[in-house]
Parts: sequence; C-alpha cells; structure tokens
Amino acid sequence: MTTDARLAATLAQQAGELLHELRSDSADLGPKELGKRGDSLSNELLLRRLAQERPGDAVLTEESADSSARLEADRVWIIDPLDGTREFGLGRRPDWAVHVALWEAGKGITAAAVAQPDLARVYASDDVVAQSPGPGRTRILVSDTRPPAFAEAVAGSVDAELVPMGSAGAKAMAVLRGEAHAYLHAGGQYEWDSAAPVGVVLAAGLRACRIDGSALRYNSPDPYLPDLLICRPELAEPMLAALGEHAR
Repeated sequence: MTTDARLAATLAQQAGELLHELRSDSADLGPKELGKRGDSLSNELLLRRLAQERPGDAVLTEESADSSARLEADRVWIIDPLDGTREFGLGRRPDWAVHVALWEAGKGITAAAVAQPDLARVYASDDVVAQSPGPGRTRILVSDTRPPAFAEAVAGSVDAELVPMGSAGAKAMAVLRGEAHAYLHAGGQYEWDSAAPVGVVLAAGLRACRIDGSALRYNSPDPYLPDLLICRPELAEPMLAALGEHAR
C-alpha cells in the first residue's frame, strides 16, 4: 500500500499537472475565470482520487462545503487545490501551489506535500531537506497583497528586508530552498493555506508556529487560522521576540 506521504506527493503532482495544462490551453480565459476553473477542476481531481485511495478518510478543502463529520474522524485530509488562485490566473507567475496534507487524531499533520508545477517540484514530508541560505541580508517573505502591518517593525528588529510573494505554499517552499530565512503572515488564513506547507517544513527541521509562538492546531471546528511564522531554527527566538514587541 502506498504510504500517506507518497500518496500526498502523487496527488499534489497530478493536480499540479492538470493545472499547468489548463493554464497552457486556456489563453482565451480571463484571470478570474481561469482561476475559478483551476480551483474547481483541481478540487474535483483530488476529491475523486482520495475517495479511491482512502475511502474511509474525511476531507477538509477550501473548495467544498465543510462538514462537522470530520471532527469525529481519526484521519482528515486538508487540501488546497490551488493556493495562489490570483497568481495562477495571471498566467505568468510561478508563485502558486497545490497543498495536500493528512491530519491524524492525537498526532497532528503526519503526511504532507506541496507541488509547485511551474518549478517542476514536489516537496513531500517523507523526502525533504532544508537548504541553508547563502550570504547576504536576512530575507522575510510576506504577502504581496496583505503584508502584516507590523512586518516592517519586525524586520527592523532583526535587521532583515521584506520580500513580497504570492501563495503561502510558494513562500514556505522558498524558505525551505534557502531563498529566504522566514515567512511571516497575519491577517487571515485558513487551515488549508498552511497545513501542507507546515507539514513539509517541520519534517525538514524548520520552525513553524503561530506568531505568539504557540503551536498550529488543525482540524478545529472553525478552520480559520489567521497567522503563521515559518523560519530557520536559529531565527525563531529573535523573530518571536520582535513579534512579541510589535505584533500587538
């Protein structure tokens, strides 16, 4: 039987390939329509494949109505069929991703994968290594549309520069590749935005937590999970100290 982590990686790759092909074949669609179609088709594929491969498991997905039945389940797949819908719809940006993660009762996220189709990469929790950043100034990734109001103050406290980027998964994987030192977000996300990226980066030995330093909890009755810090382990203490001072 395929392991959960390998299944997550396979499904993320399949959905990513579908989306990549859709974008290549849909030059006549506007950005919003392309993004909407991508969300729908990727969601359909992932739900169909999970029903085939893990028929007893529950699913929480951005693109389908939530069901309270998942709160009684021991295994819940948390998926974002297209993270970075806006960036995907623009057709010329690589900062979008597919998220597939498995939550298990009493254990948290136990398997996860993030696909970045435009980079031809799939990062999975059973086979991932964090790369060290090169020389230069500390880089903190933030949303290019809604960076935290306190991000500049935090960056100043740790002598860092802010770098905007789309898609939570794209930002998390950039930290994993050593292209940045941290990813900071506040002001609105849901469990599907962070579950898979967090599962991957934790497996690689990076730090992932709420901006107050508390643990990220998944499969909650309300899937709203508005803030996130992912960073190199050595940066966690100064980042959390700066957040304690400025994120009020």
